[in-house]
Parts: sequence; C-alpha cells; structure tokens
Amino acid sequence: MKIALFAGDGIGPEIMAEARRVLDALDLPGLVLFEGDVGGAAWRAHGHPLPPETLEMARAADAVLFGAVGDPECDSLERRLRPEQAILGLRRELDLFANLRPATMFEGLEDLSALRPEIARTIDLLIVRELNGDVYFGEKGTRTLPDGRRQGHDLMSYAEDEVRRIAHVAFRAAQGRKGRLTSVDKANVLETSQLWRDVVIDVAAGYPDVALTHLYVDNAAMQLVRDPGQFDVMVTGNLFGDILSDQASMCVGSIGLLASAALGAGRTRFGTRGLYEPIHGSAPDIAGRGIANPMAMILSLAMLLRHSLGREADARRIERAVARALADGVKAADLGGSADTRAIGDAVLARL
Repeated sequence: MKIALFAGDGIGPEIMAEARRVLDALDLPGLVLFEGDVGGAAWRAHGHPLPPETLEMARAADAVLFGAVGDPECDSLERRLRPEQAILGLRRELDLFANLRPATMFEGLEDLSALRPEIARTIDLLIVRELNGDVYFGEKGTRTLPDGRRQGHDLMSYAEDEVRRIAHVAFRAAQGRKGRLTSVDKANVLETSQLWRDVVIDVAAGYPDVALTHLYVDNAAMQLVRDPGQFDVMVTGNLFGDILSDQASMCVGSIGLLASAALGAGRTRFGTRGLYEPIHGSAPDIAGRGIANPMAMILSLAMLLRHSLGREADARRIERAVARALADGVKAADLGGSADTRAIGDAVLARL
C-alpha cells in the first residue's frame, strides 16, 4: 500500500504530523510512504507549486493525503505559479472528478453551530461535488469592449458524460446511506443546468432504490439552514458544490472538522484512487503556533483508508476516536477550547 503525503503550506505540516502519528499507530502491513513538496513550499524549493517529482509520487501512490496550500507571500506571482495550482494540477493530472464532503454533527457540539441546537443535531449529509468541469475550468479571460469598458468572462459548461459519471457516484453513495439523493442545479435559467438535470434523471432509471429530488441552488442554500436533516446525499456541479459545502461546514460548527475526498475513475488493488484533504485552508495567521485543529486532517485519513485502501474497520476506529475525544471536551480554539495541535493528536491516539 502506497500513500503520498503532501503537507504543503501554513498549518499543513502541523496537522499532517498528527495524521502521520495516527497512521503510524495503525501499523498497517506493507505500507510505503512518499513525502513531497507542494504549494508555496514547492515553489520556493523547486520553482513550481507542483514539481515533476511530486507529481510522479502522486501517480505512483494508491492515494494522496494532502495538507493545505496557500501563502500570502505568493499572491503576486503569475497565476500558474501560485500555490493553489498544486491542488488544481493534481486533480487534473490524476483525473479526480468526484469530491465527497461529509457533514455530520458531532454529539455535544450542537451549541457551536450557527443553527439552533435542535436543528443542528439533525445534520448527517454528504455533498458530492463535480470537480473537473463547470466555470472553474471553462474558457476565461478579460477583454475590452468597443466603448472602452473592461469585461471578464468565464464559460460554464458540462458535457453529458461528465454529468453522468458524477451522477453514478452520487447514486451509489445514496445506496450506501439512506437512499435519498438531491440534485442541485439552476435549470430555470441555465442551459448547463438543464442538461445536468436531464442526465441525472436519465441515470436515475438505473437506481430504483434511490429517491431522487431536484432543487434550485438558491432554494438548496435556504433549505440547508432551514431543515438540514432532510438531506442525505446532495450532488451538484463545481461552483455550486464549492459554496454549499462550505455553508454545510458552518452548520456543523467549524470548518476545522470537515474532511474531503477527491476520487477518480482509476482503481488500485484495494479501492478507488483518490486525494484526501481537510476542506479548510492553510490558515497562515496561525501557522507555526501549534494551535491548529488537526481533526479534519485525521478524518481525511479515515476517508483515505475507507475509499482507497479498503480498510473500513480502521476508518471507523479513527472516526470513533475523534468523536470520543470531542465528547470528552478535547477541543481546539476554533471550537471554543484550548487544546493545542499536539494535545489533540494525543487525545485521538489515546482513544484509538
């Protein structure tokens, strides 16, 4: 089993260290680890945020565990050299098209949610976001109009095969949960969304055991705060999924608790090839202070074990250990506590 560890920038190395301790504690047989530079750290060392040697490590691995990228000192670089190009490049080069972002309310943290506790405790959903299409990857640029005004343009588009493959991922995920799928689009005004809806309906015919509903994205955002318990699995495009998944993180109390998986079509001997990362950023304002919350990073490791290495029992052990640590009051500053990064790692290991 081969795992590539890319810590990245900011708090990335600090939280990766705690995930590495958890991984070491599992003592998995035949495990091989690669460590590589990404983001601003890679630009400083190699002149590029995703150097060839790092990309080769990723291609050779069964899965990638990714910390965070982002460095304010790199903001003036041309776009192709900015730290964020590392994660975009890995998604593109490894053809990682399906982003899984679970959002579950941990017992005892209801008061931290932006929602009323009786509403927050009902949250247990999975957002499936398409990663390789939509407006983020469409034709883009700026131009000058005949009257001298500048205009920016970004093309939103999806091909039907792109929609079909993410729909299959979402339907299969719903089959393994409560059997409900909500497809989110804006089909009332966008042709891209109308195609999306048509294809999702077509795919639904192969999953008679899953109940499919549709919501426009503005209504979905409203329903996510009004009655989040109604949702099981949500599937949507790149732009809408980016926004809704961050909204879901605040519904459960903190972005520091949410893990994610980016899966591709490629298979390993054990599962699906993928990249796993916490959904928060590099948090340069607290980097190096030892106070970052590593729980999302540790939960990302659990997702890696489940989806790419086929080790469901180990994944559940980690998730239970995190839940028990939280229930016992072990909380970082983002959750209103005072436990530092190392202490949280110690607490999870003790319960593991």
